[in-house]
Formats: sequence, C-alpha cells, structure tokens
Amino acid sequence: MSSDLKPAFAWSPVDWPSERPFTSGGPETWVYTDKLAYLPGEQVAFHLTSSAVNFELEIIRDGAHPECVYRATALTALMQDVPDDAYAAGCGWTVGHTWVIPEQLTSGFYLVVVRNRRSDGMLWEREHFFVVKAAVSQRNKIVLVLTTSTMLAYNDWGGANHYRGLGNDPRNDAGSPVMSTQRPIARGMLRKPVGAPREYHPYTPPIGWAPRYDSYEWARLHGYSRHHADAGWASYERPFVVWAENAGYHLDYLTQFDLHDGADVLDGYSCVLTVGHDEYWTWAMRDTIDQFVDSGGGFGRFGGNYQWQVRLSEDLTTQYCYRLPSLDPEAATTPHLATTVWEAKSVGRPGATTIGLNGLGGIYARYGVATPRSAGGFTVYRPEHWSFTGTDVYYGDLLGGAPAFLAAFEVDSVEYTFRRGLPYPTFEDGAPETLEILALCPAVRGEEDRFGGRYPLGGPEAEVYDYNAELGDDLPDYVREGQMRGAGMIAAFTRGAGEVFNGGSTEWSHALSVGDPQVDRIVRNVLDRFAAKERV
Repeated sequence: MSSDLKPAFAWSPVDWPSERPFTSGGPETWVYTDKLAYLPGEQVAFHLTSSAVNFELEIIRDGAHPECVYRATALTALMQDVPDDAYAAGCGWTVGHTWVIPEQLTSGFYLVVVRNRRSDGMLWEREHFFVVKAAVSQRNKIVLVLTTSTMLAYNDWGGANHYRGLGNDPRNDAGSPVMSTQRPIARGMLRKPVGAPREYHPYTPPIGWAPRYDSYEWARLHGYSRHHADAGWASYERPFVVWAENAGYHLDYLTQFDLHDGADVLDGYSCVLTVGHDEYWTWAMRDTIDQFVDSGGGFGRFGGNYQWQVRLSEDLTTQYCYRLPSLDPEAATTPHLATTVWEAKSVGRPGATTIGLNGLGGIYARYGVATPRSAGGFTVYRPEHWSFTGTDVYYGDLLGGAPAFLAAFEVDSVEYTFRRGLPYPTFEDGAPETLEILALCPAVRGEEDRFGGRYPLGGPEAEVYDYNAELGDDLPDYVREGQMRGAGMIAAFTRGAGEVFNGGSTEWSHALSVGDPQVDRIVRNVLDRFAAKERV
C-alpha cells in the first residue's frame, strides 16, 4: 500500500469477528489434527466438520517445490457444532479420516488442505498442518523448530486468542489466557498470496501521517485473520525454507512442543534454528536449548520478540498465558513458572540467559508510529565478527535496509552502553558475559498517541505503561526506567561448549526472500559454522 492512501481505517477492530464455521452462506469444510508432529509410521487423525455433499483432503509437503504426498476425494463428514469457547476448550469434533505416514516420508512441514465446490462453481478451501519428524538414525545436521507456541498465542480461530476476542472494544479488549490446539488455524497463518503485506510499512511516511497498518487493511478487505502476519508458517518459516532448500541446505523439522517434551529430541543435531516470531516459550523448551548449547551445539536464532513464559498441559493440547502472576492460579505454588514476562523478578530467568537478548529491550520498529521513519536496517559496529565474513560490511554500514527492511516489526535487545564508539552490554539483565553486540537499530516499546485517541494503534504505549504498573515491583528497574526507548540488536555469544547467533529481528526470512546479498551471506555463515559443530 502507498503512503498517499487516506486513513479510512478499513481494518477497524470493531465488529471484526474471528472465524467460525458455517457463516459464509455456502458449504464449508474445516479440519484439525490430533497432534502437531508425528514420526513416520504414526497415524494422523483428522478431525473434520463439513456442510458439503463431499470434499477433498490433500496433504502437501510445502517448501521451495511443494509436493502432494496424499489425496483423498469424495469424503464426507458430519456437520458438527463449535463450542462458544472453542479457542480454549477445543472443538471436540469426531475423527473423520485417518492416514498412516509412510516410513520413507522425509521430515518436513505438511499442509493439510480441505476443499469443496460450491453451487456457484467457486472453490472453498481451508488448511491445517502437521510436522513429520526424523528418526534419530535419519537426521540431518540442521533442524528448524517451528514457533508453534507463538502461532497458538495469535490463532484467533473460534473467537479469541491470547490478545483479544473477549470483548468488542478496540481499546479495552481482552484475550483468553487459555488456548487449545484442537481447532483449525486462522486464515493466512499457513497460506496466503505472494505479496501479502507484512507487519511493517515499507514506505517513508510524510509529515502529518496518521498510523496505517497495511496487513490489517489487506486482511479486512480480503477476509483473512487480523493476525495473519503476526505469526505462523506463511509469513516467517516458509520464506526461510524456500531460501534454504534453493540454497542446498537439508533441514529437519520439529515444533516447540517437541522441545518441551524432551531434551533427547535434539540428539544427532549440530545446529538448531528458530525463524521469525518466537515470542512464547515454556521453561522446559528453554532447558532443552540451554542443554543443547552447553553440549556444543549451535543455536541460530533469526527471530525477534522473545518475551513470554507459557505453560502447556500434560497432553500438549492446551497453552496457558495469564500475563500477570497475580492472575495465574499456579503462581503461588510455583512462582518461577508464572506465565508472565521472563524478566519478572519472581520468574528469575531473564530471556537473555538463553538467547543473549530479550523482547523487553526492544519490541517495535517501523510499525505504525513506532520509529516510523527509521532506516529499516541495522548499523554495523563489529564488522570483524565471523558472521560478517564475505559481506564486505564496514563499521557504520547499514545492513538490511530497503527493500529488505531487516530491522522492522519486532526486535530484541539488552541493556547497553557505548565506550569509544562501540556498544557493550551492561549485564544488568542477564546478558551472558561473552555477549558481543554486532549491530544496532532504534526501537520503542509502544506507539505514542499524538492523535487524541482518534485512530486505533497496533501497540499503544499506554498498554505498556498499564502492564508495567500492574506488574509493580516484580518488574526490574532497568525495564521501568527505560520508558519507551529501546533498541534492536544482532548479537552472538558462547556458552559451555557451544554458541548462539541471535539475529534479533522477525524479518530475516523476508530479507532472504528479496535477495539481500549480505543477509544471505550471514545466514550461510551461521548455518555452515554451526552444522560443522561436534557436540560433546
């Protein structure tokens, strides 16, 4: 979208309901799977509901060269009700179809597409997914961990997500602290057209500009979820996978839920990757990554906004995030597992101790009126670092500027200071003692309202101040004293026998997709170095 569009705000959140079935006026088919990840030989159960006479189910291994691996036609299913609280309790639909994963099927991301023909000839389609994991004896060196907890937090199918849905006031909406995996996924998180807007603006706003959110306006116009660009395969992991496969890298796949379920899930791997928006983690997920790095592994994080602790139910079908320890029913007995920001004193495990950076140090860049005219890239301060080999970057260069916009949407940082022209951590927020800050960009923790409330803001600073006040003394001074000022960083550190490269931004996969040569070389440097590691 161009900057000369008048602020009609077609995306207004009032009366913008989340998807629910059988509201479009024609026959529909919906699906979800019993789990998010399987091994070859296991059976996938498809929970289905349909108002069509019959429908088709197709399974596609997605990536640079999508491949259909299974198709079933002329299927039928019961038309089943959806509970009002399906977002939290799940849909409870019966199993309408099953499929045993062939033993020879390679690890990957598999789209499940259901479609039926309507009386006017139009084709109705919706999708779900599952991951096929690799057996230990068949593993590659590199594994991509899908950010399933963040996708679940933003998935508003059925009425709500962790952010909103339990109300209809754009300035006083409430999210559900409980999210279920047993439901479909919001439209646009798994598939959408090439060129769909991302969560930042790629143009320079003129003087007097009112806040615009291209991704919201596009979604409202075309019938996609408001949160289509906030999380999920289509916006984040898929562009990275397309680049990686075309570049000759062989990836295996896991979900964050697999990290939660056991440390041995990373046996045989030398390099673990997360890409895009990995905002939500459990304590156990972090344990798995920490143990992997300490044992000599390389963790390449090309993501941003590492912020919230969540919990999962024992059967891995429900996620909990209450935001405040005072609202979390388990915080009194296990305060370190309270579902709040990692930087809360009661949790006692700052995000930087695992990834080197944290979400509260940065957050927004080129998002609405959050640094709306920043350069969109990172300023390089340590060009001699191994990750910059072959990039020809110099001190002070802009890395990933237009059209890549590497430093946009959501970014991470740590508390830092400058000495003789170089940034250094202050270490007050858990930053590892070996952390090197390689590049920087400006960011803010919330959007300033200069408009007297006339326009809705995507991430208003008032929400941040309100949350800080509610968290009270549990919030460290370095967060409170920072006001709205923050930064985005690219950083790296060593710990134990391993090391971590942290790209500190959600937009690495997009920068790769537009062909930025320096970003391309950095990612190759990280993957090649970490894939060659030997774990102890």
